Amino acid sequence: MKNYAPWTALALSLSLGTGQVDAQPAQADYSAPSLYNLANAYARQGKTGMAVLNYERANLLSPNDRDIDANLSYVRAASHVPTPSRSAFDRVIRIASPITLSWIGVIGLLIVGVGALAGQMEFGHRWMRRSSVLLGMSMISLTICNGITLWPILHEGVVITASTPVRVSPVPMGDALFMLPEAETVKITAEHEGFLLVQTGAGRTGWVSRSNVAPVVPRK
Repeated sequence: MKNYAPWTALALSLSLGTGQVDAQPAQADYSAPSLYNLANAYARQGKTGMAVLNYERANLLSPNDRDIDANLSYVRAASHVPTPSRSAFDRVIRIASPITLSWIGVIGLLIVGVGALAGQMEFGHRWMRRSSVLLGMSMISLTICNGITLWPILHEGVVITASTPVRVSPVPMGDALFMLPEAETVKITAEHEGFLLVQTGAGRTGWVSRSNVAPVVPRK
């Protein structure tokens, strides 16, 4: 079960020391509560990169959860890394998990289909048919808008190691262009033989080892 922490920095630091989560992180299932507790366990151990990664994954499955948001903000602030900007539209439209909104879109498509079929057969009142089609289209539009807001997140990654070197080319040699701090969120724009081309929030780009950055959305 998810151990919700209060949303103050002091309360979070105390909650991470209560021993309610295992000393050795263990992920039983891929769910928001499990990822939340896993992130708490990593935060206790000082592994801020892995903590931020799992808070982000939990937040993706349970958007607008104030407990997850508060813990994520605290760990980022303690690590002195910037928080990715999210527009007001993003926060409003992400009212449910991607899986839930996918089902909403499927149900909306079925409602539109049934309404169109009823119209051809002249079954039911006209206002009922029109209302059902409008409802279905609204559900489909909600799913599409949510997909648009999720698209950038599908290409985000979190730095999970300390002082990650960023290089000019995908080779493990030569001087680093700059260093990425642990727990910073970056945009993954390309991949090549064990390296990722990333872009920071400040617009700086370069290649990093795949072992140093983990995508927010797990890949096979």
